[in-house]
Amino acid sequence: MDPIADMLTIIRNGCRSRKIEVTVPYSRLKTEILRVLLEEGFINNFTLDAKKRKITIMLKYAKNGESVIRNLERISKSSRRVYVSKKEIPYVLGGLGTAILTTSSGVLSDREARKNKVGGEVIMHVY
Repeated sequence: MDPIADMLTIIRNGCRSRKIEVTVPYSRLKTEILRVLLEEGFINNFTLDAKKRKITIMLKYAKNGESVIRNLERISKSSRRVYVSKKEIPYVLGGLGTAILTTSSGVLSDREARKNKVGGEVIMHVY
């Protein structure tokens, strides 16, 4: 199984069942992805538990009770990697969503990658 896809499924299911927080197993890549989601405003916060090697993610909801995250989609999978150059970085929903990439500069949102003029592997789309 793909651990990143598992994390996205846990977040997706938590949003659908209106949970305040969800827990996923720890990895450094997941932490970096969550950092980008936090910077882009899709989650409230996340905390690391070093003893149990878990990450607790505080989900974010709008005032009407709907989740801020409408969709999480894994793009690059273990069976098919998707790489883009700096000129080919996708605009998700015409710029309303965010693509998350792994680059030589680390894990970045599509906006940061365009600003830094780097391409990389597209991990996921979120909107």
